[in-house]
Amino acid sequence: MIKLISKLGPGLLFAGAAIGVSHLVQSTRAGADFGWGLIWALILVNIFKYPFFQYGPRYAMATGESLLDGYYKVGKVFLVTYFILNIATMFTIQTAVTIVTAGLASSLFGLTDNMVVWSLIITVGCYLILLFGKYQLLDKMIKIIILILAVSTIFSTGVASFNSSEVLNLEQVFPTGTGLVFLVAFMGWMPAPLDISIWHSIWAIEKNKNEKITQKESLFDFNVGYISTVILGICFVSLGALVMFNSGVSFSNSGSVFAGQLIELYTSNLGDSFYLIISICAFTTMLSTTITCLDASPRTMSRATQLLTNNNNKSYYFHWISLLSVGTMLIFYYLLSEMGALVELATILSFVTAPFYAILNYKLVVSNNMPESHRPSKSMRILSVAGILFLSLFALGYILTRFI
Repeated sequence: MIKLISKLGPGLLFAGAAIGVSHLVQSTRAGADFGWGLIWALILVNIFKYPFFQYGPRYAMATGESLLDGYYKVGKVFLVTYFILNIATMFTIQTAVTIVTAGLASSLFGLTDNMVVWSLIITVGCYLILLFGKYQLLDKMIKIIILILAVSTIFSTGVASFNSSEVLNLEQVFPTGTGLVFLVAFMGWMPAPLDISIWHSIWAIEKNKNEKITQKESLFDFNVGYISTVILGICFVSLGALVMFNSGVSFSNSGSVFAGQLIELYTSNLGDSFYLIISICAFTTMLSTTITCLDASPRTMSRATQLLTNNNNKSYYFHWISLLSVGTMLIFYYLLSEMGALVELATILSFVTAPFYAILNYKLVVSNNMPESHRPSKSMRILSVAGILFLSLFALGYILTRFI
């Protein structure tokens, strides 16, 4: 068992990055607004996105290269496109997840209710952990964080189920009007934007440097992480349905304010004795996202820079993690009032670029660059084509519901 756990790593980092705003905020709101009526959407989108996330570690283990290397081989324009898209979103995403984490830290630890101060503490803390502990420390930390997150979330769901007097209603619904806009956002961020597959491919290579793993072990690791995101997504929808559905509470669009409302509503329904467990559950959810995002974006940008400058001998990780940390802190100071617009931009880009990453990932794993023995099965190829069609319609649906 210990040997099996030691093989886990990138899949749990994937789970840590994915289980964040999409779960704590979006999934909880789905349950609060629609009960269990959107479980179908959660399951469906996880099925259709599965192949494209899995192709990250599959490609990395088969070729010894990241997906970014593959994009570069397909065409330099695709790597340049990724570089530009990531520049446009990584600062905003990092700021957004950090400010929610700061709100939860304030509720859990007290000390100060100044969100800028907490955001700076969290950013600097994560920066130092990643810079000096590197991948090995992150690998060990995320196993502990995900364990705490899983236990506290499942425990909270069990308590909420036990205390609920409501009759279980699993009738599925298809929202209309403003609910349709929420559905599109919910499915777009569940379990995560598709570019996280690139992060996973780089983490898999990094893991393989420290401990040799086979493709079978790598895919098992991925499946553990992916299934965890699905189970915990259902748990957060259930918590929203059990604790918040028909509560009449109007939730704030501010991440930090929403975090406080979330904990307050949980404790008012489950009792003050559960304040600590709920706070830990929510805080670990967002901390895992914050630290994995702060690690992943610099790793991908470092590799992209190496490829674009044709310089494989120099790592740009320090430069990019420092730039991301400083940029995030500057946004806290000067652009916090514009976070709504910045997050909206990042959200739109994540939604409409999903087919771009899906098609590229699929193209790579069926290309001549991929050893034939490692290429996906016929059933995975069929699911991939169906997924590309689904994501393309999904992106088009978002554009139509948002702008027309």
